Amino acid sequence: MPEDVVRALGFLCLGTRLRRIGERLQADTDAILATKELAINASNYPYLASLDRLGSMTLGDLAEAVGVSQPGATRAVNQLIAQGLLKADASLEDRRRKIVDLTDEGRQLVEVGKRELWPRIEAAVADLCQGLRGPLLQQLAALEDGLAEASLARRTEEKSER
Repeated sequence: MPEDVVRALGFLCLGTRLRRIGERLQADTDAILATKELAINASNYPYLASLDRLGSMTLGDLAEAVGVSQPGATRAVNQLIAQGLLKADASLEDRRRKIVDLTDEGRQLVEVGKRELWPRIEAAVADLCQGLRGPLLQQLAALEDGLAEASLARRTEEKSER
């Protein structure tokens, strides 16, 4: 197996390393969502969760709540509207601004997530992070090694078997 150059370069490649850990976590979460036959990507759940937690809001506020750029939020919101999970209406005060909210189907999906999936995924990530100590690069290496040892899906299965 070749050397992991990104890991070896340390802080120089920190952004790349964080992105690959995030991609791995999202891919594992997508696999867990697929077991419930939910037609949503893990990357879109924060939009639904934000609207569930904070209520309807402008597209700009939603982008800020999720911590992404407005163009990124626009793409995600348009996908979720096409899936029937979100709706967007023009603001009464300013017709150029969109107010985004969950549809009934979106609310149902959030409830399934909160009841059946989010606790399992959160527990799996907590399990992965358990015992992390020391400098950041060592912690990242431990997270990567932990994901290589057992995916989030496997960790959720192991937790439910106990």
